[in-house]
Amino acid sequence: MVHIKLKSAMLATLIIVFSSCKKMLDVDSSSAVSEVNMWQHMEDAKAALMGVYGLTRAALADNDAFWLYGEVRPGEFISPGRQDLKAIANNELTASYATLENLTNWRRWYAAINAANLFLERIHEVKSKDEHYTENNMNVDIAQVRSLRAFAYFYMARIWGDIPLILASNENEFVNKPREDQNKVLAWAQTELEESAEQLPFEYSTQDEKQQGDYYNETSDKWAGALIRKLSDYAILAHISAYQGNYQEVANYTAYIINNYSSSKMNFSSSSYLGSSTGLFNNRNSNQLLGFSFDWNYQEGSPVGHIEELTLASPLVDKEVPDLYLPKNKIIDIFTEDKDGRFYLDTLGNPGNENYFTNFTSKYPIFSKINCNLGGETADENFSTFTSAIIFTRLEDIVLLRAEALFALGDRSDAESTLNTIRIKRGLNNYSKDINGDLLTSIFTERQRELMGEGHRWYDLIRFNKLRKVNDNISNLIENGGIYWPISKNVLGQNSLLEQNNYWK
Repeated sequence: MVHIKLKSAMLATLIIVFSSCKKMLDVDSSSAVSEVNMWQHMEDAKAALMGVYGLTRAALADNDAFWLYGEVRPGEFISPGRQDLKAIANNELTASYATLENLTNWRRWYAAINAANLFLERIHEVKSKDEHYTENNMNVDIAQVRSLRAFAYFYMARIWGDIPLILASNENEFVNKPREDQNKVLAWAQTELEESAEQLPFEYSTQDEKQQGDYYNETSDKWAGALIRKLSDYAILAHISAYQGNYQEVANYTAYIINNYSSSKMNFSSSSYLGSSTGLFNNRNSNQLLGFSFDWNYQEGSPVGHIEELTLASPLVDKEVPDLYLPKNKIIDIFTEDKDGRFYLDTLGNPGNENYFTNFTSKYPIFSKINCNLGGETADENFSTFTSAIIFTRLEDIVLLRAEALFALGDRSDAESTLNTIRIKRGLNNYSKDINGDLLTSIFTERQRELMGEGHRWYDLIRFNKLRKVNDNISNLIENGGIYWPISKNVLGQNSLLEQNNYWK
């Protein structure tokens, strides 16, 4: 999400918090480097803050977790050769593959949480020692860290269900904790986000009353889309409420975002902007309501940890066959309407645009909607360093989430007009029951089209089947706890207070 230059103090902090997290949850205790030179100056605060962002990004990117959890598990994308990806799509989550073992292990998430806990415990030391570190600066920093910690717990609850709730770093003590009911965890996260939102600005370094002056002496361009701001918190809150089926709160949170998005310099993205190598997903920008960037300008590009690693192939990169692709018949079933700015077939059966797919007529259509190589510069298929951001949510997601909530609340008229907000922007006509069928199905189909490849699909299917049981397999998984992932054997072996999810025993 943010430019991270690991100065020596920050590197020490990351080593400390990561080793401490290991002690607390899933591996044996190990020694940590001394913190004697940390928590002294304003730059230490900035370094520690960036460390929490960096560890959160690592948890999302490691082993392509963000996409394997959200896009591969539904089984709609097909893998031509990777057996580990096939196992995920087939819900064989205890199969013996290194990828699955890593995905069942919550170690990286608790590293980020422990970094946040340590920050909240020690940050007042900086305030007391450095007069340049103002009360306002500290309050904004604390709000961001509380938000990141709450986001981490929400993300884990969607993956594992009940999870340990740890709110102290316990740096010098080995602590095993049992799992807490996820409803308790999410209630805590909701309170954290609501309180933090009160302290966060709409933007940074723009004379917002909640953040005064240039944040860490940098202009607003530096921070555009890089940090959690007020509307980011409301977006996470909307997703938490949707996950819990509390659609009145979804409606309230999304209304606040839609009424205030211009205050954060956000706009709706055009179809071509979505599919551009220099568009929404490249580096960072204000339209990323909550995103974690790999900014080319700061040498943060990477050949791994990006969806491009899974979905691209020749002629875009030096790879004969993609690890994942969407079959042509599936694409045609999803994109059924003429002149769709994301993808459609003309009267001759040829693609009308390539905003989402390249080489559609080949054996393996390439999902190229997210294709940010070398910072959007001239691509070199022999050299892949991807700079796409991991975007958890954006404005279009929030609008469609609101349409879903309004439908669930019985307000079909407003649900329809809200859906049309996105349809019109994608070159489609207003929703018609005679043409598009059932309204709720149309809302979720629009989410499938709009947010394809953005990590939402699995969770959308769960919510859809909670509202209307249309898929017996997913409904059975919901009823029996199979929507959650098993907990790593390594984690269970290190903490006797933990129990495996019932479905995977």
